[in-house]
Amino acid sequence: MAVLLDAINVTMQFGGLKAVDDVSMVINEGEIRALIGPNGAGKTTLFNVISGIYIPTAGSVMFDGVDITKLRPHQVTAHGISRTFQNLQLFDVLTALENVMVGRHIHTKSSFMATFFHTPKMKREENRCRERAIEILDFVGLGRYKDWRAASLPYGSKRILEIARAVACEPKIIMLDEPCAGMNPTESEELIALIRKIRDSGITVLLVEHNMRVAMSVSEYVTVLDHGQKISEGLPEEVQNDVRVIEAYLGREEEEEAV
Repeated sequence: MAVLLDAINVTMQFGGLKAVDDVSMVINEGEIRALIGPNGAGKTTLFNVISGIYIPTAGSVMFDGVDITKLRPHQVTAHGISRTFQNLQLFDVLTALENVMVGRHIHTKSSFMATFFHTPKMKREENRCRERAIEILDFVGLGRYKDWRAASLPYGSKRILEIARAVACEPKIIMLDEPCAGMNPTESEELIALIRKIRDSGITVLLVEHNMRVAMSVSEYVTVLDHGQKISEGLPEEVQNDVRVIEAYLGREEEEEAV
């Protein structure tokens, strides 16, 4: 498989704190990769570097053969990377359909004047955008909610809607930051099936997930961070039996219990 994402010796420092410390990670096309680690391990910081929210203190990020290290978030998205966030980032007053249509904006080409005067070209583009958004809602299982305001959706459906909006960007890789947060076991199982469905549609998946059962069952390869450093990488069964990983999780639990 071809290399899609290559994070090379990435360091992200805030004052005297190295949130990510010399981390390298290679992700191939068509892969489902889990990025795991205890709280404060640097997972979301690495996500933010890859997606252009942070410019790393050192190191670089190559995506599909292009150096995206210093690109802004919208430029990173234009190259084919979309993401979700730990905290929901939906437009509550918009419908589910409208939220997904927002994710399609990167593929619209109408000028400001065409939009202002609502020209025939702009109307055709809007209709195509709407049709594609409906297809995506059906794909993720939210078609029946297309006219519901995002604020009125069940919590699990809100999580799925955010993923649908990220899919609407038609990315080469989708980055999911704790997609199972707050979900019950049934919802988590449905999400696992959706992640596999997304990968099977041709989109590579990188996810941060605290739910170890989900991370290990859905991922094909796992990278583990602790205190900003990569401590393990490999197949799920290999990582689960890695002494360094076990110590990182158990050690952090003991520290929290002692507080």
